[in-house]
Amino acid sequence: MSTKIELLASLRSEIGKGASRRLRHADKVPAVLYGAGQDAVALSLDHNKVIKAQEEEQFYSQIINLVVDGKPVDVIVKDMQRHPFKRKVTHIDFQRIVAGEEIHTTVPVHFINEDTAPAVKSEGGVVSHLINEIEISCLPKDLPEFIEVDVSGVALGSTLHLSDVKLPAGVSSVELAKGEEHDVAVVSIDLPKAAKDEDEDGGEEEASEE
Repeated sequence: MSTKIELLASLRSEIGKGASRRLRHADKVPAVLYGAGQDAVALSLDHNKVIKAQEEEQFYSQIINLVVDGKPVDVIVKDMQRHPFKRKVTHIDFQRIVAGEEIHTTVPVHFINEDTAPAVKSEGGVVSHLINEIEISCLPKDLPEFIEVDVSGVALGSTLHLSDVKLPAGVSSVELAKGEEHDVAVVSIDLPKAAKDEDEDGGEEEASEE
């Protein structure tokens, strides 16, 4: 289990575009904290600390210890806005976490056994990742750092879907709960395009000879 990320934040009384612009010029990140039946509050964080923290994968999917003026609060990142071309975070939305209440968030997908999958190792297939994260619902205590997807059993020319992914205990897929039509493709293994074209050309030649 990774160490919980901690961020220091300060309450701010000034809100609005002008106030947010001044914060950014001072190397601060404007933020909002909401949820758990409490009023939303405006915050500011040190930009350099945020940039460093968000380099960790778990920043986007795990519970963060947000220390607001000395008081710790468990939160998750619900939204983060970035500058269109500069390496700058321009705003963050944090949601408070309550131990007994379910949360909806996204967690990264880790694909395993790609190199040893028979469809790759023996048959020359190429793995295509069709999604990189899964939206889940669970209690905070059941929140996984990531979802593992084992590629070893995927046959050449086949696709593994969301319903084929084994989720940890206490964790459910938000998409699948919407119905079968939301059973999205997760990963596939196919021959490289050049090899496919050669196979098709060979098939056409055999047909013409007949």
